[in-house]
Amino acid sequence: MLTLYHHPRTRSSRFIFLLEELGAPYEIHRIANLRHADGSGGVDPENPHPHGKSPALKDGDALVWESSAIALYLTDKFTQNGIGPLVGDAKRGAYVSWLAYYAGVMEPAWMSAYMKWEIPRGTAGWVKTSEVMEFVNATLEKGPYILGEKFSAADILIATTFKMFMGSPLLEKTALLEGYVNRVTARPAYARAQAKENG
Repeated sequence: MLTLYHHPRTRSSRFIFLLEELGAPYEIHRIANLRHADGSGGVDPENPHPHGKSPALKDGDALVWESSAIALYLTDKFTQNGIGPLVGDAKRGAYVSWLAYYAGVMEPAWMSAYMKWEIPRGTAGWVKTSEVMEFVNATLEKGPYILGEKFSAADILIATTFKMFMGSPLLEKTALLEGYVNRVTARPAYARAQAKENG
């Protein structure tokens, strides 16, 4: 049995979606407390994440944290519906690259934009959000999902992030992005996850 350490309306919500997609056996451990930007809150002693954040995943004695690592771990373990290309699959390289790109480029780009940090070209390991979106848009123009015709866990990470920020100053709402987000969130597993998130 897997245990997802979850706090509502955080990055852990999308892992309820992924676990539902995979049909994996899991339970949710609701984290009682997190640290907040205003200085309130604190670390829940029952949360095994090394920095007291959300999400974290326990699988027996194994502990996995960080969104891209959890996505890869789960799709490598639960292979039956093929939403994580395995070693030997032609799409494996693109899949692991997008997971790394999400964590190492996309998230820092959004945080830099939110904090109004200027990113010196060639110095940081990531780029501005405008460059991220040029790449994402060009990718989505070729196919309905990040890997083309194939839905994957990378779409869960990316589309749920877009759903949160689309239409805000950080992310322009376009027909291409809205269509993509709607395709991903129209999946039955997303509705089941929302019911558990809010239940």
